Amino acid sequence: MIKRAVLPLLVSHLKEKEITLLTGPRQVGKTFLMQLLRETLQKRGEPCLYLNLDIEADRPFFASQKSLLQRVRLEVGEKRGFVFIDEIQRKIDAGLFLKGLYDMNTPYKFIVSGSGSLELKEKIHESLAGRKRIFAIDPVNIFEFVNYKTGYKYEDRLDDFFVAQNDASLQFLEEYLVFGGYPRVILAETSEKKSEEMKEIYESYVEKDIRGLLTVEKPDAFTNLLKVIASQIGSLVNITELSSTIGISAHTIQAYLWYLEKTFVLLRVTPFYRNVRKEITKAPVYYFYDQGLRNFLLGLFGLPTIPQVLRGHLFENVVFNLLRAAMPVGTSIHFWRTRDNAEVDFILQTGLIPIPVEAKYKKLDRPEISRSFRSFLAGYKPSAAYFIHLGQKMEERRGPSVITFLPFYALKQGIFS
Repeated sequence: MIKRAVLPLLVSHLKEKEITLLTGPRQVGKTFLMQLLRETLQKRGEPCLYLNLDIEADRPFFASQKSLLQRVRLEVGEKRGFVFIDEIQRKIDAGLFLKGLYDMNTPYKFIVSGSGSLELKEKIHESLAGRKRIFAIDPVNIFEFVNYKTGYKYEDRLDDFFVAQNDASLQFLEEYLVFGGYPRVILAETSEKKSEEMKEIYESYVEKDIRGLLTVEKPDAFTNLLKVIASQIGSLVNITELSSTIGISAHTIQAYLWYLEKTFVLLRVTPFYRNVRKEITKAPVYYFYDQGLRNFLLGLFGLPTIPQVLRGHLFENVVFNLLRAAMPVGTSIHFWRTRDNAEVDFILQTGLIPIPVEAKYKKLDRPEISRSFRSFLAGYKPSAAYFIHLGQKMEERRGPSVITFLPFYALKQGIFS
């Protein structure tokens, strides 16, 4: 089993009255986490009921709140109990349905999950304001991956492993860059089986979310768009150019990109700017929730080696996801580009002073700062700036800015501690 860092947080939230809502991409382990929570409660002697809207026999109980509560009382009784509802996005007006259940003030705690869908991302969020806590379940991250690969031998001192076993750490990182973090893919023992699992994950997504839930009219064009975005992660996206390349309208391109965000496939990053004349202000860039899916779309999945330039883009995607997951509330992440082609990968914004972060798939032996990075430092004079790389921690001061060169495994502690 792959241990997930979110599990203790989920266990802790079981004692809260709020609805525990698990959201995230398909096949990242939401159902598995619910099963672990159920087992934990059953070991305590707590009554539980598990229902899944993907199971035909369970669907009639969701015809109304009354019919669901009748089933709950039959299985759990009239006292405190726990009700697990999986794939809630199958329920029409799921947000209002859950809101009504919560407002009835029953003795039951609801733990609900669903894959990325418009219903979960929009209507449930609005309907359940103040009544739920959302737990975003992402693909397995690099730390969870390395813990699994090392048999949890270094679970409490993973940083020590990264330092002492640098070559092994980089091998694990390269494997992670290629195959990504879907649990089924990680658990598959051969490259061929990993490819089969990823193919099934992608086809399930297209069949269930894109063709079914979202009723995309041109699935081939949708797939082509996804492939084009996959080929240019971290690069500016021009809607007009995409429209010309793929052969569908700009309006449809925008709609499809919106679908891809709402179904937890792509993440859109907007530019950071203050000088409208000199800096790019409109075009976004995109990253993938899982770089393994990105590689699959481009035919790179399972290759024994990936060109160095492509590894750099994949590493950038991994760093982005680590930053996103670790950011405190109130922090936003952007990128910086100028019309003169100066660029910085990520700008973290909390308050007025931005923090620039650059990702380099390279082991730096001494501080090296690019011209673009120096340009940002000169223009904005941040107190802190970071390079994420494959080597060890170093520091250098440039004027008012302390530039820290962090190994990738120290990113969370180094920036957000």
